[in-house]
Amino acid sequence: MTTIQIEQTTQPKQKPAVEQLGFGKHFTDHMCIVDYTEGQGWHDARIIPYQPLTLDPSAMVFHYGQTVFEGMKAYKTAAGDITLFRPERNFARLNASNARLCIPAMDEALALQALKELVKLDESWIPTAENTSLYIRPFIIATEPYLGVSPSKNYQFIIIMSPVGSYYAEGINPVKILVEKQYVRAVAGGTGEAKTGGNYASSLKAQELASQQGYAQTLWLDGRENEYIEEVGSMNIFFKINGTVITPALNGSILPGITRDSMIQVLQHKGIPVEERRISITEIIEAHQNGTLEESFGTGTAAVISPIGELKFGDHQYVINNGQIGEVSQLLYDTLTGIQYGKIDDPFGWRVIV
Repeated sequence: MTTIQIEQTTQPKQKPAVEQLGFGKHFTDHMCIVDYTEGQGWHDARIIPYQPLTLDPSAMVFHYGQTVFEGMKAYKTAAGDITLFRPERNFARLNASNARLCIPAMDEALALQALKELVKLDESWIPTAENTSLYIRPFIIATEPYLGVSPSKNYQFIIIMSPVGSYYAEGINPVKILVEKQYVRAVAGGTGEAKTGGNYASSLKAQELASQQGYAQTLWLDGRENEYIEEVGSMNIFFKINGTVITPALNGSILPGITRDSMIQVLQHKGIPVEERRISITEIIEAHQNGTLEESFGTGTAAVISPIGELKFGDHQYVINNGQIGEVSQLLYDTLTGIQYGKIDDPFGWRVIV
């Protein structure tokens, strides 16, 4: 166990009302910072009052985008326990992203220790209303003041937290999705399988255009053939076709979602056929036309599940399951949130009590 210095705030903030939560708009009283110096490693772990960062204008993160992040949640159970959901997988994925961005590996045990101490300190910020949670954002930034194109010699690992409601205003209700044909999110060999800021910045234009047409998000096709489905917005995607649930196989340009992996395991546990494979937009349209496309949904930490009620591809709209949430989507949502909030048994050992 590493000693983590703790400085408690002397000016606690006023907590927002539940109806004002939204997503990622309010932040707790404290944050965690760990420094990295080349030759010294990660050092000076500390929890301090939430505050602005002071960085040199030449800090490399501003110029070359050397940054990675994660997203997870803390929950308060009816019994009063604080729980996390598979946090060790988040920190393992953080290090996978680090490797791709030439950022030194973070001590995963230290990251989890710091997270638990931060969550306990700000326990009163965990909302308890239905469908609310404490969103947790760990991230790493390159801080060396240098304008040469090379890996930084200095970094900061930081955790901030935010009490949140539903990510989408629609909640668990189905959303409308526009199939993107001009822009691509990522290509194999790029940074698509890493959770880095540039992936999200490059997605904004297509998302903006989709929003202008009344669609909640974009469905991304592959960057080479513009035919094979990859992700939906910033989520992994699933389709239920003729009784089998299908999700695009990880191919180097798709983020290996922890919620995605959890859904696959739940499906297998429930005896529902599930496949990871390449799936084309042509196959989806044909399944819709022959009546075998039964459900579709996106998965991710923020929304858990976001059912898809309509796809627009070219000039055609394809309504899925009459625009209603499907049985499998509801089952997966209820199972995963039930485990997260401690409402049902956890046969997978995913729930971590702080």
